[in-house]
Amino acid sequence: MKIICVGRNYADHIEELKNEKPTDPVLFLKPDTSILLKKQPFFIPDFSEEVHHEVEVLVKIKKIGKHIDRKFAHKYYDEIGLGIDFTARDLQAKLKEKGLPWEKSKAFDGAAVIGNFLPKETFKSVDDINFSLEKNGEIAQNASTKLMLWKIDELIEYISKYFTLKIGDVIFTGTPAGVAKVNSEDKLKGYIEDKQMFSIKVK
Repeated sequence: MKIICVGRNYADHIEELKNEKPTDPVLFLKPDTSILLKKQPFFIPDFSEEVHHEVEVLVKIKKIGKHIDRKFAHKYYDEIGLGIDFTARDLQAKLKEKGLPWEKSKAFDGAAVIGNFLPKETFKSVDDINFSLEKNGEIAQNASTKLMLWKIDELIEYISKYFTLKIGDVIFTGTPAGVAKVNSEDKLKGYIEDKQMFSIKVK
């Protein structure tokens, strides 16, 4: 499996980090070694002083596809989940400054939290799903997929131009505003609507 991540897909997050609004989706990959193992804590890596949480709606691909037309994209997934794209923000800033790839700041071991999945039929529309991240009992991030610059089916169309999508691949669809540093002993819980999708501790 592979993890395809979308950057800068929420206007408020673009503004938050003072980035430019892209004309096309920003894509990057995470290896399967970046997946945080179930029931394991997230360990802050020793190469970063500022790891941020980025909660994201996930899409699990159910069949192989290439050059998928948007009107057929809905046939390629039937599960929606929630996860975290952990980002070593200080390292990312240094890499961006030098025009270098982001992988060291985004694809390190444990940087991808993949929580539970729900059947697509759970939702009236995948383009209007409310989701949130709770940190130590307080809401840290809260948004809806209706705020995405590129909706799920558009992303599948775009991604499949460049990468063949295979069964089990997971798309991280982007994070809204509210990203912030995590600290040792933080407790993070993710929700889609009122359903808890993951719960992790930071070490």
